[in-house]
Amino acid sequence: QVQLVESGGGLVQAGGSLRLSCAASGRTLSSDGMGWFRQAPGKEREVVAAINWSGDNTYYVSSVKGRFTISRDNAKNTVYLQMNSLKPEDTAVYYCAADKSGFGTIWARNYDYWGQGTQVTVSS
Repeated sequence: QVQLVESGGGLVQAGGSLRLSCAASGRTLSSDGMGWFRQAPGKEREVVAAINWSGDNTYYVSSVKGRFTISRDNAKNTVYLQMNSLKPEDTAVYYCAADKSGFGTIWARNYDYWGQGTQVTVSS
């Protein structure tokens, strides 16, 4: 059974940083594209960042460019989302997801496995 488990969320003041981790069990992620998505109350889930299987192609939603960095450590079977200069509008539940095609697209429907989510709350 494939499980993705996010960690690293929490409460932080505006301007602070958090690093989210997504660890997998039951599956090797080295061939998968990976994505981080978020969903705020009353809003639709949106892609935050994505990375392809090799790590040489990344995508960021415009609102986080220059502040967030997605990376992967295939040896640890883990994907990360470094979040700096956090803003209150970044408050959401953050989910990681695995795309078996390896591309790591921006479309949630293309992802095959999902974590349970971790809450990120940024206070002003």
